[in-house]
Amino acid sequence: MMFHKGIRSGCILLLLTGLGVFAPASQGVSQTPPASSKQEQPKVSLASRASFVGDETCSSCHREEGASYAHTAHHLTSQMPDEQSILGSFSEGANLLKISDPAPVIGDPGVSYKMERRGDGYFVTAITEINGQQQSRSERMDLVIGSGTRGQSYLYWSGDALFELPVSYWSDGRQWINSPGYRNGTPVFDRPASPRCLECHITYIDQIPSGSSVNRYNRASLVPGIGCEVCHGAGAEHVARHKAQPGPLRGDPIVNPTRLARDRQIDMCALCHNGALQTANVKAFAYKPGEPLNGHLKAPEDMNLHLDVHANQVGLLEASRCYRSSPEMTCSTCHDVHAPERTAASYSPKCLACHQVTSCGMEKKLGHRIADNCIDCHMPVEQTNAIVSETGDQVIRTNMRSHTIAVYPQQGQPFSQEKR
Repeated sequence: MMFHKGIRSGCILLLLTGLGVFAPASQGVSQTPPASSKQEQPKVSLASRASFVGDETCSSCHREEGASYAHTAHHLTSQMPDEQSILGSFSEGANLLKISDPAPVIGDPGVSYKMERRGDGYFVTAITEINGQQQSRSERMDLVIGSGTRGQSYLYWSGDALFELPVSYWSDGRQWINSPGYRNGTPVFDRPASPRCLECHITYIDQIPSGSSVNRYNRASLVPGIGCEVCHGAGAEHVARHKAQPGPLRGDPIVNPTRLARDRQIDMCALCHNGALQTANVKAFAYKPGEPLNGHLKAPEDMNLHLDVHANQVGLLEASRCYRSSPEMTCSTCHDVHAPERTAASYSPKCLACHQVTSCGMEKKLGHRIADNCIDCHMPVEQTNAIVSETGDQVIRTNMRSHTIAVYPQQGQPFSQEKR
């Protein structure tokens, strides 16, 4: 039985990608890290991923899918830092983020950030000024989180511990901002990158067990992006059997999601597109495609809380009459995971495969042209309350498309449950 209906969105602290959440800053999960230091990496067994072959091996046979998938938001949801992957500007002037001026009377600090491209990488430097004295701290952007569809955040290594940087990039405003969940004031560098967050933004990383510190990892095991085997399962046996006997395989060990029951297909997407279901029953990255998700993640106690549009695509879809009335409907009914996302209007034929244009109440007013764009009316873009950045005197929110397919009344008014 699926449990992800009504999952609330508690992803208030991080990404503009709509996919994940890091632990809050200064919540005692991990000690405040020192400035970056080099430490010898501990030896960690990678036996759990020994049967993974990587995207290059998959693409050697599945060339068309591999070439297209490389440009998707899933594949680009985490990348190593370079001029292409980091979208924010490092040009003089555009690389500055001013949060506040110093207030000597009450002692509040002046805070600003400078994003720098150096010979050994890309850095965020926090500059704090109080009572005429300046202090600064620089940390390297070691991992880019977010494809940039809505924005990006950045992680840095301190030894074998992985933390979030206090500066993010907002695509709509084309500007550097405080990372969502951070407040104006003294720069914070101690927000741990939790395994549950990383599970939705990378293919794999080995966690190092370490008491209360959840964010210690083996750097060498990091596989950025969401790779083929996250959805299709480990490929080593599939590749070996095809090399030995080319052609269709009986009992092929690779997972074809379209051949799974609907609940299991939805579970695969709900692993990340399910709101604030962050508490894991088992170790991160242990979920295997085709398994019931309720063996991996815990359901919230209150299943009737409002569903925010951030990261709740599955819960919102399941609230739709279309979904409840269509036993075969899944996420892939509309989305081709191997291809970059299309414009909203281009999904209209999917709606019209079941619905008649003349049945729409607006057809008499607007004519047949309403068939050109069903989505903006029946799956409108809404402002999320889950991703909020307080940056200087700005409060920045992002907009995301609702996945509850419904007849909506006038914009800004909630629609009734009966119309879902």
